[in-house]
Amino acid sequence: MTTATRRARSAPAVLVLEDGRSFRGRAYGAVGETFGEAVFSTGMSGYQETLTDPSYHRQVVVMTAPHIGNTGVNDEDPESARIWVAGYVVRDPARVPSNWRSQRSLDEELTGQGVVGISGIDTRALTRHLRERGAMRAGIFSGEALADEATLLARVQDSPQMKGADLCGEVATKEPYVVPAIGAKRFTVAAVDLGIKGMTPHRMAERGIEVHVLPADSSLEDIYAVDPDGVFFSNGPGDPASAEHPVSLMQGVLACRTPLFGICFGNQILGRALGFGTFKLKYGHRGINQPVQDRATGKVEITAHNHGFAVDAPLDTVSDTPYGRAEVSHVCLNDNVVEGLRLLDQPGFSVQYHPEAAAGPHDAAYLFDRFVSLMEGQRA
Repeated sequence: MTTATRRARSAPAVLVLEDGRSFRGRAYGAVGETFGEAVFSTGMSGYQETLTDPSYHRQVVVMTAPHIGNTGVNDEDPESARIWVAGYVVRDPARVPSNWRSQRSLDEELTGQGVVGISGIDTRALTRHLRERGAMRAGIFSGEALADEATLLARVQDSPQMKGADLCGEVATKEPYVVPAIGAKRFTVAAVDLGIKGMTPHRMAERGIEVHVLPADSSLEDIYAVDPDGVFFSNGPGDPASAEHPVSLMQGVLACRTPLFGICFGNQILGRALGFGTFKLKYGHRGINQPVQDRATGKVEITAHNHGFAVDAPLDTVSDTPYGRAEVSHVCLNDNVVEGLRLLDQPGFSVQYHPEAAAGPHDAAYLFDRFVSLMEGQRA
C-alpha cells in the first residue's frame, strides 16, 4: 500500500442521505464529493462488473457483503471502458488484494478513475435504512468537501433525482461498432446501446451472431441499414418513463415484426412500447442472487439484477396490445415484480434481469439461444 493510499484511507468521510441520516467513516478511493441515488447490491462477488455496468450511472452503490476488494482489479472483467457508479460504499475494504489475476487494488482503481467512496461504516444499518425508507439521494464528502451537516444535507437535497432522469444517451456509444461472430457467421443483429455491457454482444457472438452496436439516438433507418435478422435493446440507466426515443424506436421495430430481444431497460422499453406503464421500485433489485420463475415451465432461475424501475403489466391475463397479444413470462419470487414479457403473435421477448450474468449465475444463458431460435424461425 502506498503512502498516498494510507493517507487517503485515514481521511475522515461522511455519507449524508437526503432524509438527514448520516454515516461517518473513512475515505475510500478518491477524496472529494459525489452525489447520486443510494442503492444496495447483495452480490458477494463481481464488484468489478458492478462498478463498470453503465446501468449504475448516477448511483451510489452500497455493498452488503462486508469484505470488498479481496481479488483486486484486472483488465479482463470490466463490462465497459470505465467505472460508472457515482460513489462506492463498503464496510471492510481489503488491505491487500490476493488473486493470481489481480493487477492492482480496487482502492487504486477507484482513485485512478476519480470515484469518491467511503469505508468503515455499518453497511448493514445503511441497507436496513434503505429497505425501510427506500432508495434516496445521497452524497459522500471527504477532504476539502467536508462541512457542517446542515450544509451537506442541503447540497444533497439540491442534487438531481433518479425519477424522471433520461440517462441512456449519456452512457451509450457515440459511434456504431461491430462485434464479429465467433466462428461461422449465422446471423446479423442490430443492438441498440442504451448502456450495453460488454459481455452481452460477446454472448451473441459466441452463437455465430455478428452484432452491430448502435447509438441510443439511432433511427429506424439506421437499424435496418445493417439488414438485421434480429434487433436487441440493451440494459441502461434512468427512468424508462422519460425514454421517449427508445420507445418510439421499439414501436418501429415491432411494426416491422423483426425478431426482438430486450434486457433490463430494454424490457421496460418493450413494456412501454406495448402500452404498459412503468413505476419506481422502493429500493430495487441489485445483486446476483435473485430468484425468478419462468411461468411457462415453472422453473426457478437464480439471476443477476440491476433495476430500480419495473413494468406495470397484469400477471395473470394475456393483454391485447397494438402489436398483438402479450403476456408476463417471468416474475420475481421475492415480490412478484414483472421480470419478463413475451409476444404471442410475433417473434419477440424481453427479460428484466441480466442473462449474460458474467459475475453470477448462468441459469438464464439459454435466453440467447431462444433469440437464435426466433431468428431461425423467421428465416425459415
